Amino acid sequence: MKICDLHCHSTFSDGTLSPSELVALAVRRGISALALTDHNTSGGLGEFVRAGKEHGLITVPGCEFSTEHEGHEVHVVGLFFDEKAWPEIEDFVEHMHEAKRYANKKMIAALAADGYDVTYEEAAALTETGDFNRAHVARVLLEKGQVKSVADAFATILAEGAGYYVPARKLSSIATISFIRLYGAVAVLAHPFLNFDEEGLTRFLPEAKKAGLNAIETSYTEFTREQTALAEELADRFGLLRSGGSDFHGSTKPDIMLGCGRGGMEVPFEYYEKLANAARNERHFNRKGRGRGSLRSQLGIRNEE
Repeated sequence: MKICDLHCHSTFSDGTLSPSELVALAVRRGISALALTDHNTSGGLGEFVRAGKEHGLITVPGCEFSTEHEGHEVHVVGLFFDEKAWPEIEDFVEHMHEAKRYANKKMIAALAADGYDVTYEEAAALTETGDFNRAHVARVLLEKGQVKSVADAFATILAEGAGYYVPARKLSSIATISFIRLYGAVAVLAHPFLNFDEEGLTRFLPEAKKAGLNAIETSYTEFTREQTALAEELADRFGLLRSGGSDFHGSTKPDIMLGCGRGGMEVPFEYYEKLANAARNERHFNRKGRGRGSLRSQLGIRNEE
C-alpha cells in the first residue's frame, strides 16, 4: 500500500535532520508523499521542495502553528502552501517569535541562576533560524550530562509547573485557521487527543470548521487504536477530511520513525490525494477573489495592491 507522512520536523525547528535529509530518508523508506511541517516557520521549505524534485518524491510544503483556544494549546497544521505564501507565514508568526524569544531568555536565566550549564547561544545554535524551544534546551542539558534524556528533561526540570519553563503568548487557533485558508492551503487539527478530550473536541470542532478547518489527524504516532477510531468517527461526524503523520523529529525522539511512528502506523496515500484536491479547490476559490479582501481585513493583513 502506498503511504504518506504529513507531519514531520527538520532542523529549521526542533528536528535533527535537514529538509533534504528528510526527503532522502523518505525515499529509502518507500514513502510516496511527505509534508514538512516545522513549528511556526517556512524557512526549510525551499530546500525541501528542491530535494523532492531531485529525488522524485511528492513534497507538501507545510507549517505547524502553535495556537491557543480558550486556554487550550492547539497545534494547527497548514498543508500545501505555495511559494508566494511562505514569506506571509513568517510575517504572521513574527510577533509570536518575539514573545518566545523573551520567554526563552527568562527560562535560560532561571536555569543558569540555579547552576544549570546552558546558555541562550548554545540552544539557538541548534536551529537553522536561531529560534528554539524546550527541546533544544534539553539537548544542551543532555550533551552536558545534566539530564538522562530529552524526555527526562521534559518530565523534570523543563516540565510545565517546574518553575523554569515560561510559556509564551500563542496565536489564536481560529485566526490561524482563517490565515491558512486565506493563502490557499488546507488547515488540519494536529494530534487532537494530546490537547482535547472527546467533549472538548465536540465543542471546538464546529467553531473551527466554521473558520475553515479542513481535516483532523486521525493517524498519529501517540494514538491508541481506540483514539484512532474515535478521531475517524469525529472526522465523519463533522464532515472533515482525514490526515496523519509520524511527527518525526529525528534523534530528539529516537523511538519515532518517519512514515510509521513506533512501527504500527500507516497513513494511506489516499489521505494525501483528498487533501491535495481540497487545496486545489481552495486556490480556485481564492483566484475568484470571493471573500479574500474581507478576510484579510479581519486578520489585520494589508492589501497587496
